[in-house]
Formats: sequence, structure tokens, C-alpha cells
Amino acid sequence: MQRLAIGIDIGGQSSKCGVVTEDGTILYQSVVTSLIDNFDEYLELLAGTVKDLVRKTADRGVAVGIGIGAPNANRLDGTIRYAPNLRWARGADGKPGVVYLADRLKEATGLHVRITNDANAAARGERTYGVARGIDDFIMITLGTGVGSGIISHGRLVYGHDGFAGELGHVCVEQGGRQCNCGLKGCLETYASAMGVARTAREFLQKDGRESLLRKLDPDKISSKDIYDAAVQGDAMAKEIFAYTGRILGRAMGDFVKFSSPKAIVLFGGLTKSRQFFHDEMVKAMDDNLMQIWKGKIQILYSSLKESDAAILGASSMVWSPDEV
Repeated sequence: MQRLAIGIDIGGQSSKCGVVTEDGTILYQSVVTSLIDNFDEYLELLAGTVKDLVRKTADRGVAVGIGIGAPNANRLDGTIRYAPNLRWARGADGKPGVVYLADRLKEATGLHVRITNDANAAARGERTYGVARGIDDFIMITLGTGVGSGIISHGRLVYGHDGFAGELGHVCVEQGGRQCNCGLKGCLETYASAMGVARTAREFLQKDGRESLLRKLDPDKISSKDIYDAAVQGDAMAKEIFAYTGRILGRAMGDFVKFSSPKAIVLFGGLTKSRQFFHDEMVKAMDDNLMQIWKGKIQILYSSLKESDAAILGASSMVWSPDEV
């Protein structure tokens, strides 16, 4: 029988799991919540889901391992370290801590587990199966609950000496700016993520007196989808919120180009569904922040894979080629 891998994409809101063949076919998928406060409870849920997927695909092949993409995951020791957006990864003091996810999940399932940063997993999937296929130098930026990134240079992921290279979501884009869950201020994540867009909306509503569909909503419960829906209906404030987001993201992308000289920047994640409202401003801001040697050379690509597929495919590929991109 053919060999199968379990690919898991762990996010702040949910964890998406899939059974994948060696040629990249996802046979079965399942989604569980990540909104659990206790690690042992989350582990039990995740392990149970893996076992269920193995049972459901037993007639198609044999599961030989698990690959995981998760925020702040370290491939060197299988841990998740100080992930601000994972509730179950907090210590008794309520602060982000260190969780030995790979070892614990291996104990619970009997399958070997490899782990990497979620954006690195998405980059692996995109290069193998998506729009970045065959591109040896590109930056993957995931725009979801937070902002993640994976950097591929000369065909290999950049990990750095400790496995944590490429935290572009926590580059400071505004000195003394918004407080980030990571403990720093002014991080890109606080402006260009789904949560960041919602924060921008609340600020606009407080400072801008014009009429808007957003005023009909509870400011504390506004989501990026609410803002997108308003923009689709022609709401001027909603459109400006996305334009503002695009300008901040674009300037940051211009800085990213300067240190790695990628052929392309690939954008992935739920927020990219709103790209019609931020793409032009983003590209202009990036171009304005580029030296002449790079102007007109950097491709801006959007993931061609289904929203959950890139990270699941990339995570599962670690089972087949753990030391490669």
C-alpha cells in the first residue's frame, strides 16, 4: 500500500489536518478548534483527530508520519516557543511559554512528528505545488490572524542558527506604535493581519466623523470580514482602511526585498481575499520604498492553493523530505 503523511496547519483560531499522498493529493481533511486554554486538552483533541484520519484512510494507504506547521515552531527541538496567539501554549502564569508538541504528539499517536513554523510550511507547499513552483528565491507572507513569513533563498528555507529566522511579522513598522502580543510595539502584525485591520477600523471610527456602514456594528466585535463586506458595498471608510493597510504592508515588503533580493513575494491567507482593496496601494508603497536596482523586478504573487492546502501540503512534505525545502 502507498505511504501517507498527516499534514497539520495550526492557527490561532483553528487547526486544519489532512491526509496526504506522496504526490500531493489530499485524501481527507478535518478541522478542530485551537481555542482551548489547556495544552493537555488540546493535545487530546489533536491526537484523536489524527487517529480518526488514519482510520478513515486505512484502505488508501499507511500513515508513516506527521508534519506540523505552527506559529513559533522550532524544527530543531520540536517545540513551540512563546507563541502569543495560541491560548493552549501558555504557562500557569498566563504568559506564552514553551510546549514540547512534537514529542507529546508522537507519544499520543505512535507516529514520528516533525514541526516547523507555519509560514515555512506554507512556503514549502507553495514551492512544491503552487505559484512558486520552481522559484528558488522568494518570500512567503501569510496574512491571517497574525502575519507569518517563510524565506526561501537558493532553494532552501532560511532557518538561522536557532530555527527562528524570518519573523517578518514582528518587524517594527511604526516606532512606539500598537502593542503586539509578542511584547513589542509597532509590529507589522498589529497592522497587516486580520486583527490589525479590525484595530485600524476602530481607530478610524473614533477619529473620522464621516458616515460608514461600520458604525452600525459593535466596534469591539468588528472583524476584517465585516470591513470587507462594507468595502464591497462601496463604503468609503472601509476602502480607506484597506488602502491604509496596503501602504503599511507595501513599505515593509520594500524593506524585505533589500535583505534577501527575492524574485517574488507570495501572499497567502484569509486577508488576501480583500486584495482588490489593498493591492494597488501595497504595490505602489513597495515600489516607492525600493532602490532603483530592484524596481520592476519583484513579482507579487497570490497563492494558487486553497486557503488550507498550502500549509497542510508543506507540513506533510516534511515527512518525505525533512531536510529539504
